[in-house]
Amino acid sequence: MNPKTDTVQSSAEALRYPWEQHPGPEEIVEVRPGVLWARLKLPFRLNHVNIYLLADGDGYAMIDAGFGNEETIEAWTRLFEGPLKGVNITRLIVTHSHPDHVGLAGWIVERFNCPLVMTQVEYLQSVYHQNRGTEERREAQRLFFRRHGMDESLTEKLLGRGQDYLKRVSVLPPSYRRISHGDEVVIGTRRFKVITGGGHALDQAMLYCADDKLFLSADQVLSKISPNVSVWAVEPDQNSLGEYLASLASLTTTLPYDLLVLPGHGVPFYVPQTSRALVPVVFNKHVLDEHQMGFAAGELVAHVNYMIVEGRLTAETKDGVLQFRTT
Repeated sequence: MNPKTDTVQSSAEALRYPWEQHPGPEEIVEVRPGVLWARLKLPFRLNHVNIYLLADGDGYAMIDAGFGNEETIEAWTRLFEGPLKGVNITRLIVTHSHPDHVGLAGWIVERFNCPLVMTQVEYLQSVYHQNRGTEERREAQRLFFRRHGMDESLTEKLLGRGQDYLKRVSVLPPSYRRISHGDEVVIGTRRFKVITGGGHALDQAMLYCADDKLFLSADQVLSKISPNVSVWAVEPDQNSLGEYLASLASLTTTLPYDLLVLPGHGVPFYVPQTSRALVPVVFNKHVLDEHQMGFAAGELVAHVNYMIVEGRLTAETKDGVLQFRTT
């Protein structure tokens, strides 16, 4: 797995990806000292989920657990008998209630006798998912789908196989430790701030280590795709998209740009920091020729200068190149 730096013409590809490939099924990659990256298969189109392990005293804190099926148990077993042999899991931090993240929480907690750590809303939402199969809830879902114009055939498909995804969760532990927005969590020698956000999930937890410029973004910030942001029958008038956009807006004013982002899906990435690197991010809808690139670069710098005057950006010179970060 060789590091690379790449700048290409779409907003996603303009990001910098330090790893050319993801870990294989029986491989662990160290992305920072004491920060391990594993990747587990998922049985649907989004075919993987990232798991991170953070050095924590005599073991590692695990971030998310993977999907609740036999294949994932087998994958973890191979890892614990291979590159993670002898590793102790000190605690399991689950970012949110979706089964590809919380699915094997019960299995991990039982195997390592470690605590489960979640936000309160996401823990209770996980419990709800496990117990949502009553006929009353199915009828509420049926009415919700029909209200939005889905015919009877499609509705039954959604209530059948479409809802199986939400059942792929091992039995949750009967207790957990709560984390909340703004908390400080010490993991080994690192201090992380807990940042929560809605839209994709109700109260998804992200972890930010300012000293290491490290951001575990869960599914809230991805590089090449956006997370699913939906409305469900349990809260039919929820403004999910508004919550998601508000979360992103908050992150842009809270976090610096020069972070290593560890997302729940995809590969780790850095955000561009220079004016040149930002051109394909801002002007991402069209391929620019040399003539247009000149105007684009000038316009980009005009925006950057404006934000510096307004106090929204600071500038520093590194190796003769200006780099910017939010204030």
